[in-house]
Amino acid sequence: MRQEQRDLGRPTASRVDNSPPELAGPALPPDRTQGILAAAKQIGSLLKAHGHSFALAGGVAAYAHGAMVRLQHDADFCICREDEEAVTHTLRDAGLVVFLPPEDWLVKARCLGQDVDLILELAERPVTQELLDRAEVLPVDSVHMPVLAATDLIVSLLAAFSEHHCDFGAALSVARPLREKVDWHRVRAELGHRAMPAAFLYLLERLEVIEPEAA
Repeated sequence: MRQEQRDLGRPTASRVDNSPPELAGPALPPDRTQGILAAAKQIGSLLKAHGHSFALAGGVAAYAHGAMVRLQHDADFCICREDEEAVTHTLRDAGLVVFLPPEDWLVKARCLGQDVDLILELAERPVTQELLDRAEVLPVDSVHMPVLAATDLIVSLLAAFSEHHCDFGAALSVARPLREKVDWHRVRAELGHRAMPAAFLYLLERLEVIEPEAA
């Protein structure tokens, strides 16, 4: 009996083997939003350094304007078609992978493990120097770069609506914080004749995000 009591006080092999795992545990997965922002900053810095004309678009542009968006897909940049060769040359010289997808309205690249789209046509219209000249220089975290004007960003967002893709919730998260920066009269003039954008504009009116259109 005394021997058994003494044995209970001694560490055994089974107790050592069942010790808890290290508190650090496995490494956390990378943050997708931060990864896309890092890629956007890298591309923006390269294009700025080589004097290319461009404007940040898509979700990262909405982020730069102050919208609370979750970045999940890629970083988008608008460039003119006539600048495509010079821009792709710059990116390839920097060691980035650049390739042509089946769609003829964009060029794709990979930067810091993230997808980057170089858009040649926005909202079914060619990217023009006039569009890029309207861009506003805004900080993307620590890097300042041209960002699509708020009105152009909203037009591009609503123009993408169709019977197969019509996410009002995602568009609302961008339209609400940008409402004071957008020329809604221009948005209605360009897209009010189309069913899906018109329905979204009506939703914004009912939610009192924007004023109803004057009769």
